[in-house]
Amino acid sequence: MTEDEIAKIIVQAAYNVHVQLGPGLLESAYEACLVFELIDFGLKVSSQVNLPLNYRGVQLECGYRIDILVEDKVIIEVKSVNELNNVHLAQTLTYLKLSDYKLGLLINFNVVRVKDGIKRIINGNL
Repeated sequence: MTEDEIAKIIVQAAYNVHVQLGPGLLESAYEACLVFELIDFGLKVSSQVNLPLNYRGVQLECGYRIDILVEDKVIIEVKSVNELNNVHLAQTLTYLKLSDYKLGLLINFNVVRVKDGIKRIINGNL
């Protein structure tokens, strides 16, 4: 399955979660429900994945965690904020660079329509 195919399923799963819950909950609630939906779609899903920083050839644990990793290919960063900003985009791009994955989805569930809260972030060529 390609990153794009996975992303389409993720968007559908995020939509399902948002229809059920609506805006206004904690990120942890959306994350747990999104993980449930993705597993229900039959995908391999990991949550709160440790992401070490490679500094001068040494793996350092700095507390970075990927919210959700799908099929070992696509990173999902879950937010529940009034508005996404450049810091959120930079965070997701940093996770992509540190992990060497190509595609990340930044999903803000604190919106009226979840499609307005989804940002696709690419690391390199996809």
